[in-house]
Amino acid sequence: MRQIGVRLAAGVVLAMVACTPKPQDDVASPAAFPSDRISVVTRGKGPDIILIPGLASHRNVWDSVAGRLADRYRLHLVQVNGFAGTAPGANADGPVSAPVAEEIARYITEAKLSKPAVIGHSMGGTIGMMLAARHPDLVGRLMVVDMPPFMGQMFGPPDATAETVRPSADTMRTQMLAAPADSFARGFGQMISNMTRKEGMREGLKQSVRASDQRTVANAFYELIVTDLRPEIGRIPPPLTVLYVIPPNPPLPPEQFDVAMRASFANAPGVRLVKIEDSYHFIQFDQPERLVTEVDKMMRK
Repeated sequence: MRQIGVRLAAGVVLAMVACTPKPQDDVASPAAFPSDRISVVTRGKGPDIILIPGLASHRNVWDSVAGRLADRYRLHLVQVNGFAGTAPGANADGPVSAPVAEEIARYITEAKLSKPAVIGHSMGGTIGMMLAARHPDLVGRLMVVDMPPFMGQMFGPPDATAETVRPSADTMRTQMLAAPADSFARGFGQMISNMTRKEGMREGLKQSVRASDQRTVANAFYELIVTDLRPEIGRIPPPLTVLYVIPPNPPLPPEQFDVAMRASFANAPGVRLVKIEDSYHFIQFDQPERLVTEVDKMMRK
């Protein structure tokens, strides 16, 4: 489990980078939702789906699938402030995922959405789990894309807890905050080949991490390590779908990796775990058609 965790951790760290923002002619103007933590744009018509990107990601990380989904669903694309060139606002200091989850809950209420589906990639998956577990009356269904409920287990022994990994998290946050900006970005850039199989996406990923607010990224990463959602995921209303990949150069056979993933979601009744083949961490880049198929399957439940 420890070796699996270390490999999974690399994938989560890689989620700190995402596509460089680019204009989209068919994306609506930002929804009238004042917030100092998020912004939302809507696209398409049909049943509501909220899409949450990962750490340091821009909402355009969903572009490869949004065009295929918007003909039958109304998409609400969230941007977390401080990531990918956006001003950090209130996210510059302290936790990010938990308050962002609360802002999305407020958005659902104020936009009068009726139990929308929520899809979150990496850190966005953590936000989605927080949202669904803490506001089960607001969420109709949840898809988590390649994110465990307790990332801290990747930095300690199998019996690690949020408290036992806190010293390691403190050290990592201190190092991230102290790193010169170019060194900070360069360190993540060296891992990009393990993030997506699509070579053409990698330069955009490097640009995006350079554009993210370093304090927001460091604080958000710290929060991910010390947040254990395993006791809470039993409150997530079904259906819950978890997509995951076998990372590059896994230290253990795939079947043992599968066992570890099932164990991490053992507290979630009725969870459906789906292994995506021929993909790295960014499934929406590497296997967009498969992701769309899984979204359609979830929405039919």
